[in-house]
Amino acid sequence: MKAIYPGSFDPITLGHLDIIERASRMCDELVIGVLSNSQKNPLFSIDNRVSMIRGLTERFGNVSVDTFEGLTVDFAKSINANVIIRGLRAVTDFESEIQIAQANSIQCPDIETVFLTTSLKYSYLSSTVVKEFASYGGDISQFVPSEIIPKITEKYNKEN
Repeated sequence: MKAIYPGSFDPITLGHLDIIERASRMCDELVIGVLSNSQKNPLFSIDNRVSMIRGLTERFGNVSVDTFEGLTVDFAKSINANVIIRGLRAVTDFESEIQIAQANSIQCPDIETVFLTTSLKYSYLSSTVVKEFASYGGDISQFVPSEIIPKITEKYNKEN
């Protein structure tokens, strides 16, 4: 089974890595699909995000990283993935994610969406939370891998 785990990962969090580790045990190949969305103003460039994710996931022998634009289901089809992995933190996530999964199923019935519930210790965590804390000089060591803290801090120190 080949799966994708799509997202913007701006920046990648410990919650994302938890989902990646768990998903990698469930499939033969897991592709982390980093979304390039020209309508957003990301903290990190697409190349920086890919580089960080590659460095943090190289310990998993069946995980690779790629970029994509457009619909997730189209990306999945283009790389012959048959599963889309999505993480759920709360009921509010489920409401929007189920609609997307159902629409994807209409577009491509051969691609399944698998929801993984976030570990309780990361249920509050999002890239938005990381950026909010970092922008005010808060401690983000419980939110992101230690390897990328200096990169995040540098981004906010440049802005001040």
